[in-house]
Amino acid sequence: MNPHRSLNLHWSGWLFLWLILGGPMKASEEPTVQLSLADCLGMALQRNLDIQIQKESPTIARYHLKIAYARYEPTFSAGVQRDGSQEPGGVDDVNRPIPGSESDTDSWRANLGGLLPWGLSYSVGANMFNRSGLAPGGSSGLIQLMPFEFSTGQAGFFELRQPLLRNAWIDEARLNIRLNRASLKSSELALRQQIMRTAHQVEITYYNLISALDNVRVSEKALELADRLLAMNRKRVEVGSMAPMGEKEAESEVATRRADLLANQRRLEDQQNLLKGLLTDDYAGWTQGIIRPASGLNTAPIALQLSDSWMKAMTQRPDLLESKINLEKQDITIRYQKNQLFPQFDLVGSYGWAGGGDARDYGDVASQWAGADNPFYSVGAQFTIPLGNSAARNHLRASLGTRKQLLLGLKKLEQSILLEVDNAVGQVRTALERVKATQEARRFSEAALEVEQKKLEDGKSTSFEVLRVQRDLVSTAYNEIRALADYNIALANLALSEGSTLDRLNLSVELR
Repeated sequence: MNPHRSLNLHWSGWLFLWLILGGPMKASEEPTVQLSLADCLGMALQRNLDIQIQKESPTIARYHLKIAYARYEPTFSAGVQRDGSQEPGGVDDVNRPIPGSESDTDSWRANLGGLLPWGLSYSVGANMFNRSGLAPGGSSGLIQLMPFEFSTGQAGFFELRQPLLRNAWIDEARLNIRLNRASLKSSELALRQQIMRTAHQVEITYYNLISALDNVRVSEKALELADRLLAMNRKRVEVGSMAPMGEKEAESEVATRRADLLANQRRLEDQQNLLKGLLTDDYAGWTQGIIRPASGLNTAPIALQLSDSWMKAMTQRPDLLESKINLEKQDITIRYQKNQLFPQFDLVGSYGWAGGGDARDYGDVASQWAGADNPFYSVGAQFTIPLGNSAARNHLRASLGTRKQLLLGLKKLEQSILLEVDNAVGQVRTALERVKATQEARRFSEAALEVEQKKLEDGKSTSFEVLRVQRDLVSTAYNEIRALADYNIALANLALSEGSTLDRLNLSVELR
């Protein structure tokens, strides 16, 4: 079934009298625009505020994912520093005075470090120190302050740490990345769900607008029939073939039909405004004018298979898929918390080159680095275990309990979806039977009115009976319109229950 196809509502079997009294609605002073359901859906996808709001969620989720990946970006640091100190003097073991010392230290350092996706943390850098000042010294038993100055430094200084147990196969960085990936999928599913709901709302409102428009047309025809009967009764009263009561009854009917027309016109305007609110983000600036549907209500039956509808719902419903993602996120958290039960056992190592000199000769230190004259290294392992580890164990237990809740919630959602789809299929079938029944009732009412009209002309009926049959016909016409609208709405509700709204409406949505 193509919902974009123009399907007109045919009133086969209308009385000839109703056909000649029918016709287009009176022209409005406002401009009128004809919109198909496809036109309305296209406008809603571009301008609907609910969709625009939800569209921001995947964008925000992508930023959060990039933030999580930023944990692997290396960091660079550098600094220079000058330190000064003075120390008091004293006396030695033979009571000779020892003067106080003073020193100044200039240093600079640079470092590049970070974390790799398999948990290895690294740091590579260089540092340089130059210290100068006055310190006690001398010879021949004379202690005095002697100047000194020397430089030292390290370069190519690598420090590595690789976890083997805790934080080995998953750590906080990898946990956040995987959770944010899942959150991105959830946000895209939520956007798809919002698009489906908005498309469903547009579709339902469009059908109600058609229904409201048809009700206005029926009200206009009913008013014209009542006016015609009133004119006929007045002539009969004038010639004395009818009592004045017949004229009063016809006048009452005209007033009633005029009130019905006003009420239906108000409902039509309400449906137009509701549809406008779905199609635009600038209701006050709407310039399209009055909306008139370019297509009618679908009356064609469709084949229904409950098992097929269930299968669609279990594989396409965004809320169900989102619930499964939430369960996956909890599994990721549990995997991390299980890893935190292990003790900390890391391989550590470092390697670099040292250099030094007696004065502020950085070139000499650098040449020693370049020649790798003074290498140094260290290799080892570090083992840390929290005694008791109760925090990690209770975090895991709480997460397992949360997973059980999510699993039960998923099962409940699946069951409610099956029930919803079952009811939706039944409503489609019932709505289709109502369409058939109301169409048959309307045809019977038409035939009854035709018979009663002839009887009135032959003097074998009364104006009261004709009015009663007219009311029955108008009522059955309203019922048929409502049944047709309910049938189309039931089809839309079934598609929403199945998660197939976008496929049914031939809408292709690209979420990335």
